[in-house]
Amino acid sequence: MSALAVSSPAIRAAQRAFPGGRDYLAACTAGLPSRATRDAVVADLDAAAAGRVDLASYCAAVERSRALFGALVGVGAERVAIGSQTSVAAGLIAASLPDGAEVLVPEGEFSSMVLPFVHAGRGIRVRTAPLPELASAVSADTALVAFSIVQSATGEVADAAAIVAASARHGALTLCDATQAVGWLPVAASDFDAVVCHAYKWLCAPRGVAFLALSERLASRMTPIHAGWYAGDDPWSSCYGGEVELATDARRFDVSPAWQAFVGAAPALELFAAIDPADLHAHATGLAAAFRAGLGLPVPERASAIVTWNDPGGCDLARLTAAGLTASGRAGRARVAFHVFNDADDVDLALAALGR
Repeated sequence: MSALAVSSPAIRAAQRAFPGGRDYLAACTAGLPSRATRDAVVADLDAAAAGRVDLASYCAAVERSRALFGALVGVGAERVAIGSQTSVAAGLIAASLPDGAEVLVPEGEFSSMVLPFVHAGRGIRVRTAPLPELASAVSADTALVAFSIVQSATGEVADAAAIVAASARHGALTLCDATQAVGWLPVAASDFDAVVCHAYKWLCAPRGVAFLALSERLASRMTPIHAGWYAGDDPWSSCYGGEVELATDARRFDVSPAWQAFVGAAPALELFAAIDPADLHAHATGLAAAFRAGLGLPVPERASAIVTWNDPGGCDLARLTAAGLTASGRAGRARVAFHVFNDADDVDLALAALGR
């Protein structure tokens, strides 16, 4: 399958924005900065080094990023809180659960989605089930189902609709980690009670920019235990003392932003917001499907931009690395990812490196 057969003009324009995309098959590990992100960060550093620190522009970058992420997942900015790590957002939700609550997670789930609940105390119990059986494992005892819509170790895409439907039948909340999804897989935050996403992978933002989109049902149960000055209704009047009026929307769950990271995030999010999500999905999964076919791997039930296969000794990963390609290995498997900056030549190079 040729990438050009499915690539829209917006995809081709985006490819030109990434000078380092060739041979890079590791968006699932860390995305690449576009020229616009690099230029924004460098310009900010130059200005700061010259004594021109502009706090107003930092706030503008944060609020622009919040709105853009909301647009990417189909909700208003008022439903989006900003942060820096997914585990902090998961911990915030863990703190909202009643004592003794059961949390259901997939087997082998990424630790940042599991450990905050494992160590929450108060008798909170974590139960696991294989991802394909997660929906059927929801029970009347389940208070929350927490899962990554795309699994980091395997690239497997969850049957989110089935999980949401089963959770609704049993009155369970849903927490979806979309870190490995937003940027190539369309995600509607309104389908879930919470969607968390660290933007440094498929959204190609600097590390330290994360988002939490909340339903009113869950937000009304949560306590802003991480509240600081930026959680105030007017952050610049919330800098001192305890008599602070918190924001009435999801901003009350904000943590103080990593300024420079958001400077780079805003242009990254603008780039992805300008591309039709269906085109992104078709491009990334089309390349992955071509690579998967070249290796003779089975077709997954739901198309994924991530391809993994057994590589317990790391030999295939070593072959890819020796050929100058950047890939990764997780849980005894080799792992490659195809993103907007990749094309059919990357598929051919990877297959040739593996002797296919």
